[in-house]
Amino acid sequence: MWDRLVGEIATEPAVLPAVVYAELLVGVRLAGNARRAATRRAKIDALVLRVPIVDFDAAIAGEWARLFATLSRRGELIPSNDLAVAATARHLGFSVLVGPDDERHFRRVPGLQVTKVGR
Repeated sequence: MWDRLVGEIATEPAVLPAVVYAELLVGVRLAGNARRAATRRAKIDALVLRVPIVDFDAAIAGEWARLFATLSRRGELIPSNDLAVAATARHLGFSVLVGPDDERHFRRVPGLQVTKVGR
């Protein structure tokens, strides 16, 4: 799945929100053994060679706050890390890539384009 995903984004402009990078690093820390950790880390390193990491800066924080308020008023909050991803995408005018399980909660975010990859 990983190789296919990286291949699919190879021809499109893409970024990696810092919070997603952090989530990937958690996977390295929780790998269970050194070999698995090294394999996961190598995949992450290969990804960041192709895709720049975008910091959660003041402009993205402002978008996060706007989205939080909107979703909160509607009673439709999504997980905070995913809200940071959505705010990053909205700020940059990008869509959010979701896996085959879809992560439908991203579709609650007004004005966010969601692209499903994989089967």
